[in-house]
Amino acid sequence: MKILLAGGAGYIGSHTAVALLDAGYDVVVVDNYCNSSPEAVKRVEELTGKNVVVYAADVKDKAAMQQIFAENKIDCVIHFAGLKAVGESVQKPIAYYRNNIDTTLTLLEVMAESGCHNIVFSSSATVYGEKNAAPYMETMERGTCSNPYGWTKSMMEQILQDATVADKDLSVVLLRYFNPIGAHESGMIGEDPQGIPNNLMPYIAQVAVGRRDKLTIFGNDYPTPDGTCRRDYIHVMDLADGHVKAVDFAVKNKGTEIFNLGTGTPYSVLDIVNAFEKSNNIKVNYEFGPRRAGDLPEFWANSDKAHEILGWVAKHDLEDMCRDTWNWQSKNPQGYKK
Repeated sequence: MKILLAGGAGYIGSHTAVALLDAGYDVVVVDNYCNSSPEAVKRVEELTGKNVVVYAADVKDKAAMQQIFAENKIDCVIHFAGLKAVGESVQKPIAYYRNNIDTTLTLLEVMAESGCHNIVFSSSATVYGEKNAAPYMETMERGTCSNPYGWTKSMMEQILQDATVADKDLSVVLLRYFNPIGAHESGMIGEDPQGIPNNLMPYIAQVAVGRRDKLTIFGNDYPTPDGTCRRDYIHVMDLADGHVKAVDFAVKNKGTEIFNLGTGTPYSVLDIVNAFEKSNNIKVNYEFGPRRAGDLPEFWANSDKAHEILGWVAKHDLEDMCRDTWNWQSKNPQGYKK
């Protein structure tokens, strides 16, 4: 079975490519490399000993996507393609709405033309909004998002759900990620953000490797045990495994199904810093700064549904996440750049 990874050279896409190839699937990657690297796909091939068909193209480009579908019999699409920086989305809302929503519409149009009926969508816990109480469950209504990035995820979920109502042959799986961190245990692939990291763990790793002077922790006066925000962190290879199981589910079912992918255990920012230091025997310089707009005090997942229906469970603990992150960063101080 052949799986198209839209945005497959990125952090989660590259790790999912490894998991799919190891599970016996054929993989086609399309990526415009605006926040990823072609080196990641080369390393996926080295890791697995298998070839990946790769296209350097923009998923919004309908003609390019039509060519890709014409040259490959695609059985299922996993849609990772999208801009994802929360702060940048506030500064560039039009770019985010244009890019993220257009990629989804183009994929759905070309899939319909090509007779491909299965899509797994890279969604986010951000769609639960600010009013739902943790732990988040799939039965909760989508909430009010605090930034354009979150709204694009919410809107794309609605578009995909509407599409399954109109097309009874279409299968949509919405995977709501919590906070993916870590890297492949080999240290060959990992998270390599362009510019200043927007997420906690790559920032910690870059401070530890000497690329940045110190970590700023935004707020230490939240109503949590240590005053810092708490999140549900999940190892990226557990997340990748969730995509493999979601593909298997998608090709056997119709309509829309939603699954949370998280561990169900929240950790604070200080928990992560301390665990990283302890796991890797290295010091991370940090300071406290003011709260950051839009940050919720805490949230975490209830992932019982993914366990019961997909047979999925997170297998890696926090020590694994910290150790694998440092293994990647210490072997690749500048990321994929030589």
